Amino acid sequence: MKKINIFLIFYFFISSTISFSDDSGFDKWKNSFKKYALTKNISEDTFNVVMKNVKFLPKVIEYDRYQPEFYEDTFTYISKRTSNTKLNKGIKLYNKNSIFIDSIDKKYFIEKELLLALMGIETNFGKYLGKMDIISSLATLSYDERRSEFFTSELITLLQLIEKKVVNYKLMYGSWAGAFGNFQFMPSTIKNYAIDANKDNKINLKSIDDSFASAANYLNKLGWKKNAPCYLEIELFDNVPNNLLNTSAQKIKNKKKLIKFKKYIKNYENINLDENINAAIITPDKDIVENANPIKPAFLVFDNYELILKWNRSLRFALAVCHLKDKFTNAL
Repeated sequence: MKKINIFLIFYFFISSTISFSDDSGFDKWKNSFKKYALTKNISEDTFNVVMKNVKFLPKVIEYDRYQPEFYEDTFTYISKRTSNTKLNKGIKLYNKNSIFIDSIDKKYFIEKELLLALMGIETNFGKYLGKMDIISSLATLSYDERRSEFFTSELITLLQLIEKKVVNYKLMYGSWAGAFGNFQFMPSTIKNYAIDANKDNKINLKSIDDSFASAANYLNKLGWKKNAPCYLEIELFDNVPNNLLNTSAQKIKNKKKLIKFKKYIKNYENINLDENINAAIITPDKDIVENANPIKPAFLVFDNYELILKWNRSLRFALAVCHLKDKFTNAL
Protein backbone atom coordinates (compact mmCIF):
# COMPACT_ATOMS: atom_id res chain seq x y z
CA MET A 1 0.00 0.00 0.00
CA LYS A 2 1.39 3.40 -0.98
CA LYS A 3 2.31 5.76 1.81
CA ILE A 4 -0.09 8.72 1.90
CA ASN A 5 1.30 12.22 2.48
CA ILE A 6 0.41 13.23 6.04
CA PHE A 7 -0.11 16.85 5.02
CA LEU A 8 -2.72 15.84 2.44
CA ILE A 9 -4.63 13.91 5.08
CA PHE A 10 -4.48 16.97 7.36
CA TYR A 11 -5.49 19.36 4.57
CA PHE A 12 -8.39 17.32 3.22
CA PHE A 13 -9.69 16.73 6.73
CA ILE A 14 -9.83 20.38 7.68
CA SER A 15 -11.02 21.54 4.25
CA SER A 16 -14.00 19.22 4.51
CA THR A 17 -15.06 20.62 7.87
CA ILE A 18 -14.02 24.29 7.85
CA SER A 19 -15.00 27.42 5.96
CA PHE A 20 -11.96 29.55 5.08
CA SER A 21 -13.81 32.76 4.22
CA ASP A 22 -13.36 34.22 7.73
CA ASP A 23 -12.23 33.19 11.21
CA SER A 24 -15.33 31.14 12.02
CA GLY A 25 -13.45 27.86 11.66
CA PHE A 26 -10.07 29.00 12.97
CA ASP A 27 -10.35 27.36 16.40
CA LYS A 28 -11.37 24.10 14.78
CA TRP A 29 -8.43 24.43 12.40
CA LYS A 30 -6.08 24.98 15.36
CA ASN A 31 -7.27 21.79 17.05
CA SER A 32 -6.72 19.82 13.84
CA PHE A 33 -3.35 21.47 13.27
CA LYS A 34 -2.23 20.51 16.78
CA LYS A 35 -2.75 16.82 16.04
CA TYR A 36 -0.68 17.23 12.88
CA ALA A 37 2.07 19.22 14.63
CA LEU A 38 2.53 16.58 17.33
CA THR A 39 3.46 14.09 14.59
CA LYS A 40 6.29 16.44 13.53
CA ASN A 41 8.54 16.28 16.61
CA ILE A 42 6.86 19.20 18.35
CA SER A 43 6.06 18.59 22.01
CA GLU A 44 2.63 19.31 23.42
CA ASP A 45 4.18 21.70 25.94
CA THR A 46 5.84 23.75 23.19
CA PHE A 47 2.68 23.78 21.11
CA ASN A 48 0.48 24.87 24.00
CA VAL A 49 2.80 27.70 25.06
CA VAL A 50 3.57 29.03 21.57
CA MET A 51 0.10 28.68 20.07
CA LYS A 52 -1.84 29.79 23.15
CA ASN A 53 -2.48 33.35 21.95
CA VAL A 54 -2.44 32.75 18.20
CA LYS A 55 -5.12 34.73 16.39
CA PHE A 56 -6.65 34.83 12.93
CA LEU A 57 -5.41 38.08 11.33
CA PRO A 58 -7.75 39.39 8.60
CA LYS A 59 -5.15 42.02 7.59
CA VAL A 60 -2.77 39.23 6.59
CA ILE A 61 -5.32 37.93 4.08
CA GLU A 62 -5.74 41.46 2.71
CA TYR A 63 -1.98 41.88 2.28
CA ASP A 64 -1.72 38.48 0.62
CA ARG A 65 -4.35 39.40 -1.96
CA TYR A 66 -3.03 42.91 -2.67
CA GLN A 67 0.72 42.66 -3.14
CA PRO A 68 2.40 45.40 -5.25
CA GLU A 69 3.84 42.71 -7.53
CA PHE A 70 0.28 42.13 -8.69
CA TYR A 71 -0.64 45.66 -9.74
CA GLU A 72 2.31 48.09 -10.09
CA ASP A 73 3.99 48.53 -13.45
CA THR A 74 7.64 47.56 -13.57
CA PHE A 75 9.27 50.98 -13.64
CA THR A 76 7.05 52.29 -10.84
CA TYR A 77 7.90 49.26 -8.73
CA ILE A 78 11.64 49.59 -9.35
CA SER A 79 11.86 53.37 -8.88
CA LYS A 80 10.07 53.21 -5.52
CA ARG A 81 12.58 50.68 -4.21
CA THR A 82 15.89 51.88 -5.65
CA SER A 83 15.95 55.60 -4.87
CA ASN A 84 19.14 57.58 -4.31
CA THR A 85 18.00 58.09 -0.72
CA LYS A 86 18.09 54.33 -0.23
CA LEU A 87 21.44 54.13 -2.04
CA ASN A 88 22.99 56.72 0.27
CA LYS A 89 21.61 54.99 3.34
CA GLY A 90 23.20 51.73 2.19
CA ILE A 91 26.54 53.42 1.57
CA LYS A 92 26.50 54.77 5.14
CA LEU A 93 25.77 51.30 6.52
CA TYR A 94 28.59 49.85 4.43
CA ASN A 95 31.09 52.50 5.49
CA LYS A 96 30.29 51.79 9.12
CA ASN A 97 30.72 48.01 8.69
CA SER A 98 33.04 47.79 5.69
CA ILE A 99 35.67 45.47 7.20
CA PHE A 100 33.11 42.87 8.20
CA ILE A 101 31.01 43.15 5.03
CA ASP A 102 34.12 42.89 2.83
CA SER A 103 35.13 39.75 4.74
CA ILE A 104 31.72 38.19 4.03
CA ASP A 105 32.06 39.11 0.34
CA LYS A 106 35.40 37.27 0.16
CA LYS A 107 34.39 34.28 2.28
CA TYR A 108 31.16 33.44 0.45
CA PHE A 109 31.96 34.87 -3.03
CA ILE A 110 28.89 37.08 -2.88
CA GLU A 111 29.21 40.73 -3.90
CA LYS A 112 28.68 43.17 -1.06
CA GLU A 113 26.63 45.27 -3.50
CA LEU A 114 24.12 42.42 -3.85
CA LEU A 115 23.84 41.99 -0.09
CA LEU A 116 23.28 45.73 0.37
CA ALA A 117 20.66 45.74 -2.39
CA LEU A 118 18.73 42.86 -0.83
CA MET A 119 18.78 44.35 2.65
CA GLY A 120 17.77 47.74 1.26
CA ILE A 121 14.77 46.39 -0.61
CA GLU A 122 13.69 43.88 2.03
CA THR A 123 13.79 46.14 5.11
CA ASN A 124 15.31 49.52 4.14
CA PHE A 125 18.45 48.51 6.03
CA GLY A 126 16.63 47.30 9.12
CA LYS A 127 14.19 50.19 9.42
CA TYR A 128 11.12 48.16 8.42
CA LEU A 129 11.52 44.75 9.98
CA GLY A 130 7.79 44.27 10.40
CA LYS A 131 5.64 44.30 13.52
CA MET A 132 3.30 41.41 12.78
CA ASP A 133 3.06 38.42 15.10
CA ILE A 134 4.78 35.91 12.80
CA ILE A 135 3.22 32.87 14.44
CA SER A 136 -0.30 34.26 14.01
CA SER A 137 0.53 35.34 10.46
CA LEU A 138 1.71 31.87 9.48
CA ALA A 139 -1.27 30.28 11.22
CA THR A 140 -3.64 32.58 9.32
CA LEU A 141 -2.02 31.74 5.99
CA SER A 142 -1.96 28.04 6.83
CA TYR A 143 -5.68 28.20 7.62
CA ASP A 144 -6.36 30.11 4.39
CA GLU A 145 -6.76 27.98 1.26
CA ARG A 146 -4.64 29.92 -1.25
CA ARG A 147 -1.19 28.60 -0.26
CA SER A 148 -2.02 26.43 2.72
CA GLU A 149 0.54 23.71 2.09
CA PHE A 150 3.46 26.15 1.85
CA PHE A 151 2.55 28.11 4.98
CA THR A 152 1.68 25.00 6.98
CA SER A 153 5.17 23.72 6.25
CA GLU A 154 6.70 27.06 7.31
CA LEU A 155 4.71 27.10 10.55
CA ILE A 156 5.77 23.55 11.37
CA THR A 157 9.40 24.49 10.70
CA LEU A 158 9.14 27.53 12.97
CA LEU A 159 7.66 25.42 15.78
CA GLN A 160 10.52 22.95 15.35
CA LEU A 161 13.07 25.78 15.59
CA ILE A 162 11.36 26.99 18.76
CA GLU A 163 11.34 23.43 20.13
CA LYS A 164 15.12 23.24 19.58
CA LYS A 165 15.61 26.74 21.05
CA VAL A 166 17.18 28.01 17.83
CA VAL A 167 14.84 31.02 17.96
CA ASN A 168 12.92 32.70 20.78
CA TYR A 169 9.19 32.69 20.07
CA LYS A 170 8.74 35.86 22.14
CA LEU A 171 10.82 37.78 19.56
CA MET A 172 8.99 36.48 16.50
CA TYR A 173 7.72 39.72 14.99
CA GLY A 174 8.21 40.48 11.30
CA SER A 175 6.37 40.60 8.00
CA TRP A 176 2.77 39.64 7.35
CA ALA A 177 4.04 36.61 5.39
CA GLY A 178 6.08 35.25 8.28
CA ALA A 179 9.53 36.56 7.30
CA PHE A 180 12.02 37.75 9.91
CA GLY A 181 15.15 39.88 10.28
CA ASN A 182 17.22 42.23 8.13
CA PHE A 183 16.89 40.02 5.07
CA GLN A 184 13.40 38.69 5.82
CA PHE A 185 14.15 34.99 6.18
CA MET A 186 11.28 32.53 6.23
CA PRO A 187 11.51 29.75 8.87
CA SER A 188 12.74 27.18 6.33
CA THR A 189 15.50 29.58 5.26
CA ILE A 190 16.51 30.10 8.90
CA LYS A 191 16.65 26.34 9.38
CA ASN A 192 18.74 25.66 6.29
CA TYR A 193 21.01 28.69 5.94
CA ALA A 194 21.17 30.89 9.06
CA ILE A 195 24.64 31.26 10.60
CA ASP A 196 25.94 32.30 14.01
CA ALA A 197 28.69 34.46 12.52
CA ASN A 198 29.87 36.09 15.74
CA LYS A 199 29.95 32.77 17.65
CA ASP A 200 27.78 33.91 20.55
CA ASN A 201 25.69 30.71 20.40
CA LYS A 202 22.66 32.66 19.14
CA ILE A 203 21.35 33.38 15.68
CA ASN A 204 20.28 37.00 15.61
CA LEU A 205 19.04 37.90 12.15
CA LYS A 206 18.53 41.50 13.22
CA SER A 207 22.28 41.90 13.76
CA ILE A 208 24.69 42.88 10.98
CA ASP A 209 27.02 39.95 11.63
CA ASP A 210 24.56 37.07 11.59
CA SER A 211 22.21 38.53 8.98
CA PHE A 212 24.89 39.34 6.38
CA ALA A 213 26.65 36.00 6.86
CA SER A 214 23.36 34.12 6.64
CA ALA A 215 22.24 35.96 3.51
CA ALA A 216 25.61 35.36 1.84
CA ASN A 217 25.54 31.69 2.82
CA TYR A 218 22.04 31.34 1.36
CA LEU A 219 23.02 32.96 -1.95
CA ASN A 220 26.18 30.90 -2.14
CA LYS A 221 24.25 27.67 -1.60
CA LEU A 222 21.73 28.72 -4.26
CA GLY A 223 24.63 28.94 -6.72
CA TRP A 224 25.10 32.68 -7.25
CA LYS A 225 27.96 33.38 -9.68
CA LYS A 226 30.00 36.38 -8.55
CA ASN A 227 30.34 39.16 -11.13
CA ALA A 228 28.13 37.36 -13.65
CA PRO A 229 25.31 39.40 -15.27
CA CYS A 230 21.82 39.56 -13.84
CA TYR A 231 19.64 41.39 -16.38
CA LEU A 232 19.72 43.83 -19.29
CA GLU A 233 16.96 46.06 -20.61
CA ILE A 234 16.29 45.56 -24.33
CA GLU A 235 13.99 46.71 -27.12
CA LEU A 236 12.18 44.05 -29.10
CA PHE A 237 11.02 43.93 -32.69
CA ASP A 238 7.33 43.26 -33.25
CA ASN A 239 8.11 39.87 -34.80
CA VAL A 240 9.26 38.30 -31.53
CA PRO A 241 7.34 35.03 -30.96
CA ASN A 242 4.96 35.22 -28.04
CA ASN A 243 6.23 31.94 -26.59
CA LEU A 244 9.64 33.55 -25.95
CA LEU A 245 8.14 36.17 -23.62
CA ASN A 246 8.16 35.13 -19.96
CA THR A 247 5.50 36.80 -17.83
CA SER A 248 5.48 34.46 -14.83
CA ALA A 249 8.06 34.19 -12.05
CA GLN A 250 7.18 30.57 -11.32
CA LYS A 251 9.45 29.21 -14.05
CA ILE A 252 11.58 30.97 -16.65
CA LYS A 253 11.04 29.16 -19.94
CA ASN A 254 12.64 29.14 -23.39
CA LYS A 255 16.18 29.83 -22.24
CA LYS A 256 18.62 29.95 -25.14
CA LYS A 257 22.10 31.07 -26.05
CA LEU A 258 22.09 34.86 -26.26
CA ILE A 259 22.87 34.84 -29.99
CA LYS A 260 19.59 32.98 -30.67
CA PHE A 261 17.69 36.16 -29.70
CA LYS A 262 19.70 38.43 -32.01
CA LYS A 263 17.02 38.80 -34.70
CA TYR A 264 14.41 39.88 -32.14
CA ILE A 265 16.41 42.56 -30.29
CA LYS A 266 16.68 46.07 -31.77
CA ASN A 267 19.69 47.13 -29.73
CA TYR A 268 21.54 43.80 -29.96
CA GLU A 269 24.76 45.38 -31.26
CA ASN A 270 25.06 47.33 -28.01
CA ILE A 271 25.11 44.18 -25.89
CA ASN A 272 28.64 43.50 -24.67
CA LEU A 273 28.29 39.94 -23.40
CA ASP A 274 29.42 36.46 -24.43
CA GLU A 275 26.94 35.39 -27.12
CA ASN A 276 26.94 31.83 -25.76
CA ILE A 277 25.66 32.84 -22.34
CA ASN A 278 22.26 31.39 -21.39
CA ALA A 279 19.49 33.98 -21.44
CA ALA A 280 15.73 34.40 -21.53
CA ILE A 281 13.35 37.28 -22.22
CA ILE A 282 10.86 38.62 -19.69
CA THR A 283 8.06 41.13 -20.27
CA PRO A 284 6.81 41.64 -16.70
CA ASP A 285 3.95 44.07 -17.44
CA LYS A 286 2.30 42.00 -20.15
CA ASP A 287 -0.15 39.96 -18.07
CA ILE A 288 -0.53 42.29 -15.09
CA VAL A 289 -0.80 45.91 -16.17
CA GLU A 290 -4.04 46.80 -17.95
CA ASN A 291 -3.50 47.84 -21.61
CA ALA A 292 0.25 47.27 -21.29
CA ASN A 293 2.39 47.15 -24.39
CA PRO A 294 3.00 43.38 -24.83
CA ILE A 295 6.69 43.83 -25.65
CA LYS A 296 7.58 46.80 -23.42
CA PRO A 297 9.38 46.90 -21.12
CA ALA A 298 11.48 43.86 -21.99
CA PHE A 299 14.60 42.45 -20.36
CA LEU A 300 17.17 39.78 -21.01
CA VAL A 301 17.67 37.80 -17.81
CA PHE A 302 20.45 35.39 -16.92
CA ASP A 303 21.17 32.59 -14.45
CA ASN A 304 21.82 34.93 -11.51
CA TYR A 305 18.44 36.58 -12.05
CA GLU A 306 16.74 33.20 -11.69
CA LEU A 307 18.48 32.68 -8.36
CA ILE A 308 16.95 35.89 -7.02
CA LEU A 309 13.56 34.42 -7.96
CA LYS A 310 14.29 31.59 -5.53
CA TRP A 311 14.64 34.26 -2.85
CA ASN A 312 11.36 35.93 -3.87
CA ARG A 313 9.11 34.71 -6.71
CA SER A 314 8.53 38.12 -8.28
CA LEU A 315 9.88 39.30 -11.62
CA ARG A 316 9.83 42.91 -10.41
CA PHE A 317 11.51 42.15 -7.09
CA ALA A 318 14.41 40.45 -8.86
CA LEU A 319 14.75 43.35 -11.32
CA ALA A 320 14.75 45.87 -8.47
CA VAL A 321 17.43 43.93 -6.58
CA CYS A 322 19.67 43.70 -9.65
CA HIS A 323 19.12 47.39 -10.48
CA LEU A 324 19.98 48.54 -6.95
CA LYS A 325 23.00 46.22 -6.96
CA ASP A 326 24.24 48.00 -10.10
CA LYS A 327 23.76 51.38 -8.42
CA PHE A 328 25.85 50.24 -5.45
CA THR A 329 28.53 48.89 -7.81
CA ASN A 330 28.79 52.29 -9.49
CA ALA A 331 28.83 54.14 -6.17
CA LEU A 332 31.26 52.10 -4.05
